[in-house]
Amino acid sequence: MTGFGELEPEAAELVRPYVITKGRGLPDEAQLSLITLVTAAGDQQQRPTQLSPEEQGLLELCTAGYLSVAEIAGHTHLPMGVVKILLSALTEGGYLITRPPVQRATLTDRDILEEVLNGLRAKFG
Repeated sequence: MTGFGELEPEAAELVRPYVITKGRGLPDEAQLSLITLVTAAGDQQQRPTQLSPEEQGLLELCTAGYLSVAEIAGHTHLPMGVVKILLSALTEGGYLITRPPVQRATLTDRDILEEVLNGLRAKFG
């Protein structure tokens, strides 16, 4: 049987996600998806002190350049929902800039590709 003192260090490290996110809800998937790119705003020369340690860590991570939301979650080892909520709050505060994913290119018509192929075969044999 273990004593209470042996369990105390583990309990001190556990912070519930709703405490980290301050009870905020998940942002809309269209606003912040897994492949949305995020970077720090260029005018953030000094780090604000009113941010939580998790928010400051995310802001520091995003100063290196564009990272996807999935990459940020992987680097921080925080749950994806928590990362999305914190990134959304930092974006609304003007600390981060997000870039939506690039739209999928439209597929080329098969008939056009066949005409090009036939033209190349006719010209080059």
